Amino acid sequence: MNYAHIKMRLANKGLGSFRAEGNTIWLYDAIASDDDEAEYFGGVSPSAFIAQLKAMTGPVSLRIHSPGGSVFGAQAMVAAIRQYDGPITAQVDALAASAASVVAVACASCAMVPGSLMMIHKAWGMMIGNSDDALDMAALLDKIDGNIAAAYAEKAGGKTEDFLALMKAQTWFTADEAVAANLADEMTQANTQRAQAKWDMSAYASAPQFETPPAQGRPADDSAPSEAEREARLRRADALIRLAPI
Repeated sequence: MNYAHIKMRLANKGLGSFRAEGNTIWLYDAIASDDDEAEYFGGVSPSAFIAQLKAMTGPVSLRIHSPGGSVFGAQAMVAAIRQYDGPITAQVDALAASAASVVAVACASCAMVPGSLMMIHKAWGMMIGNSDDALDMAALLDKIDGNIAAAYAEKAGGKTEDFLALMKAQTWFTADEAVAANLADEMTQANTQRAQAKWDMSAYASAPQFETPPAQGRPADDSAPSEAEREARLRRADALIRLAPI
């Protein structure tokens, strides 16, 4: 994670949810790299996702509304999806940004709800060290970007370098555009079960301004953090970066 990503994760902590009913999983939260990160920064860890998937048999529907998160956490989820003995279909109910888009395209098929968005971009990272450390980090990020672009190209049937260019531009796809780019297979009917979370997307330079419609027939989540708590989290993120050893 980098500084902007840490601030975004803390601001979004407690806004999402992760649950399952029957053979449907709702990934309505950020993606964490492990359980410890999920506890501090919020989000869904790979172990929680894998445990839920292991409890299922037969076809699975994966509903997605996520601002993204850890690329390594997403890759662990992708590995579990590919090893699952049955078809997993993804449906982007509102947002599949960053790492969440990697999870979406790994499924056997991916549908977009009208009004939903998918975003792809180059990987982020944070390092503290000398110029050699910085070069090593840049090389690692290039490898990660290549892997992600290859996953998009495998889904869409395009060229890796073309998706690298789209990632560099931080590209936001509408439902129609995602289908046209072959990152999604179809548009589906409007979804009335969307989460209420309105993600803080300030870490993304090109993020469009949109709000997620409230879920119909579902009460407001009183456990969601207040604006004051959000501000406190952002201040803690600032302090975390300032106190990092050099």
